[in-house]
Amino acid sequence: MMEEYGKLYLIPTRLGDTPPLEVLPMTIKKIIENIDDYIVENEKTARRFIKRVSPGKSQPSLKINVLNKYTSEGERNTFLNPCLKGTSVGLLSEAGCPAIADPGAEIVSLAHEMKIKVVPLVGPSSLLLALMASGMNGQNFAFNGYLPIDKVERKQKIKTLERLSSEQNQTQIFIETPYRNNKLLEDLTTFLHSDTKLCVACDITLPTEYIKTMTAKEWKKNKEDFHKRPSIFILKRN
Repeated sequence: MMEEYGKLYLIPTRLGDTPPLEVLPMTIKKIIENIDDYIVENEKTARRFIKRVSPGKSQPSLKINVLNKYTSEGERNTFLNPCLKGTSVGLLSEAGCPAIADPGAEIVSLAHEMKIKVVPLVGPSSLLLALMASGMNGQNFAFNGYLPIDKVERKQKIKTLERLSSEQNQTQIFIETPYRNNKLLEDLTTFLHSDTKLCVACDITLPTEYIKTMTAKEWKKNKEDFHKRPSIFILKRN
């Protein structure tokens, strides 16, 4: 009889330093208490998170593989081997949901190739929470990742997204490295039509949470500082 494979659990984390069980369901705690094998972006923060969720869990028993830009393909392809022996594995993101704007997508794709069952768990996704709170079209939207750094290319990309938004009635979502947030907002208010709606959703689920949708013209008068604060940017032109 063929041995039953373990599962790959996609385990959401917090979006900031809030108590885990304020924003995560008890299901996460139960899963973490039963899993010792993890794939993570950063071992130190992953161990800290696991300890916060399950203080009594043995840290020495954890087997952690790090998935980042330095991980070779050959190394990555071994991370799910425990599943082939019947042991379940947890995939953790640094923030929010694994595999959404996150390198974990490579592991999920590998799991499907290896016929390993993938189990997504409920938790906060900054992209969806921002979209929910923006008041913009949630029936048709696109996530565009990071915009170009080069000013000419960035202007062209902003204009393209604005045009697509109008032509296809499509909400456009994107992000930026936190220390460039203020510069991106400046570029958006410069290059967008004055009546295009723009939402900035910052520090989602944290005590400092700030979510506001205004026209590009109105944003020019805004004094909020988004420097080094995790933010989601969303635009919609009618």
